[in-house]
Amino acid sequence: MRKRLLRAVEKQKKFISIPGVALKEALASGYNASTFKADLSAGVVVGIVALPLAMALAIAVGVPPQYGLYTAIFAGFIIPFFGGSALQVSGPTAAFVVILAPIFNQYGLGGLLVSGFLSGLILMAMGVLRFGQLIQFIPHPVTTGFTAGIGTVIGVLQFKDLLGLQIEKTPDHFLERVQVMIAAAPTIQLNEVAVALGTLLLLVFVPRVTKRIPAPLIVLSSVALLVGGAGYFFGFEVSTIGNRFSTNIFGKIHSGIPQILPQFTAPWSVTGIGGAHFDLNFETLRQLLPSAFAIAMLGAIESLLSAVVGDGMSGGKHDPDAELFGQGIGNIVTPFFGGIPATGAIARTATNIRYGAKTPISAMIHSLFILLAVLLFAPLLSYLPMASLAALLVMVAWNMSEFKRFIHIVRVAPRSDVAVLLTCFVLTVLFDMVIAVAVGVVLAALLFMQRMASISSAKLIGEGHASPHVQLPRGVVLYEVAGPLFFGAADKAMDTLRLVRSDTQCVIFDMYSVPVMDETGLVAFENALNRLSKQGTLAIIARLQKQPQELLFRAGITEKTDKLAFSNNLEAALVIAQDRVNFK
Repeated sequence: MRKRLLRAVEKQKKFISIPGVALKEALASGYNASTFKADLSAGVVVGIVALPLAMALAIAVGVPPQYGLYTAIFAGFIIPFFGGSALQVSGPTAAFVVILAPIFNQYGLGGLLVSGFLSGLILMAMGVLRFGQLIQFIPHPVTTGFTAGIGTVIGVLQFKDLLGLQIEKTPDHFLERVQVMIAAAPTIQLNEVAVALGTLLLLVFVPRVTKRIPAPLIVLSSVALLVGGAGYFFGFEVSTIGNRFSTNIFGKIHSGIPQILPQFTAPWSVTGIGGAHFDLNFETLRQLLPSAFAIAMLGAIESLLSAVVGDGMSGGKHDPDAELFGQGIGNIVTPFFGGIPATGAIARTATNIRYGAKTPISAMIHSLFILLAVLLFAPLLSYLPMASLAALLVMVAWNMSEFKRFIHIVRVAPRSDVAVLLTCFVLTVLFDMVIAVAVGVVLAALLFMQRMASISSAKLIGEGHASPHVQLPRGVVLYEVAGPLFFGAADKAMDTLRLVRSDTQCVIFDMYSVPVMDETGLVAFENALNRLSKQGTLAIIARLQKQPQELLFRAGITEKTDKLAFSNNLEAALVIAQDRVNFK
C-alpha cells in the first residue's frame, strides 16, 4: 500500500512539473545580462523573419494578414512560457494551410477560431496523458508524404497572386482550384509576374551573398520600396496588403494591418462565413471536431519534429509531453485574440538557434517584436506586394516538399513504405488533410503492428533434440517464444504449436524473451493451453517476465490443474516434467 502511495505521489509531482519545464530549467541554471543579450538579438532576428511569414500564411488560409500576426504574438509568447523545448519558436506554419483554408471557406473566421480552440484542448490532453513519446512511432514515410503534399498544394495555390489572376471565388478542393486558375489565365497581370519573379530571384540569391541579415528583410523591403517608387513616378500598379485588405473595427475601416492592439473576443462570437452569425451548437461542434483532431495531430507531429531538429542543432533535450501541453495552452488562448492555430516552426526555430538564442525567452521576445511592429509600423507593412508574399510562400513550399528526399524514399525504401508515402501524398493533395491525417495515423499503426509482428517468432524443439539450455528427453518438446505477444503477433507466435504431435506428453514454454503480453496474446495463449490440456499434454510455463506473469495470474491461469505448471528456469521445468510424466 505504501509503495502504491509513493508511486502516486511521484506521478503527481511529474504532472505538476509539466507546465513551463523548459523555462524553469533555463532560469534555474542562471540567467544573466549576457544570456539576455543573446536572447534579445536572436529574438529580434526571428521576429524579422516571422513578420512577413505570419502575414503570408494568414493570407494563404484566406483570412486578413493581421490574424497571422496575432497568432505569432500570442502563441509565440505563451507556448515557450508553458512548453518543454528551450529554443522552439511557434506560430502559424505552412503545414496548417491545407487544413485551415477549407474550414474558413465553409465556416468562416468563427469556425476557424473554434477549431483552433478545440485542437488546443486536444493537444493539452495529449500532454497531460503523456502521449508525447508516442508521436515518434509515426513512420517517416507518413510525415514525408504529408509535408510533400502540403508543399505541393501551397506552391500551386500561390499562382493566383504570383500571376495576378482575377478569381472571384476560390473553391475548397485542390483540383477545382487548379481548374479555376487555368480558366482565369487570360487575366494574368504582367506587373504582378514581374514583381513575383524579381522577389523569387532575390530570395534565392541574397542568402548566397550574406546570411548575417535575414533574406526576407532585405528582399521584401527592397521590393516594396522599388514598387512604391515605380508606382509614384511611373504609375506602376500591383496588388498590396493595403489595397487588398480592410477591416471594420468598431465602425472604423482600417486598410491593411490595423494599427491597434489585438482585441479580446470569444472565438464563437466572431462572424461565420460571409460575415453571417456563427451559430455554435452541438451539430457544429460535431462537424468541426474531425478538423480539430487533424489540426492537433499535425500540430503535435510538426512541433515535436521541430523540437527534435532544435535539439540536434543545439545539443539540448526537449520534454515532448510538456511541449504538447504548451502547444495546447497556446492554441486555447490565441483564438480569443483572433489568432489561428499555431505549432512549432522548423525554419524559425533553426534561425533562433543559428543566431545564438539561449533560452525560451528569445521566442517570447520574437512575439513582442511583432507586437511592436504592428503598433509602430502597420502602415508601412501595408505596402508589401501580394506577389512578393506569394513568392515567399513558394520558397517555403519548396523547402517543405523536400523533393530530393521524397524521390530517394521512392527509389530505395521497401514497397510498403513507398505505398504509405504515396498514399499520404495523394490524399493530402487531392482530398484534404483531415482525411490524410486520419489515414496516415491508421497506416502508421498498421505499419507498426506489421513490424512488431515480424520480430515476434516461435521455435519448436522436438523430443530428443538438443536445446542450447537443456537436453530434452523423449516425449518432451521445448517451445521458445520470442518477442512481444500482442494482437499483431499472437496468432503467428502460437501457430507453430499446431505441429506438436498428439502423443507428446509435455510442452515446456520458454517465455524468457517475451517482454509483454496483451489481451489478444492472452486469449491465444489460453487457447493453446486448453488445446494441450484436452489432448492430455502437460504444459510448463518457464522463465516468465514480470508483465506477462502478472497478466496470467490476474486471468486465473495458475497451477490448479494437473496439466499446467510454472517454473523459474528450464532445469526446474525439466524436473517437473520428469515428476509428472510417465516416460516410456
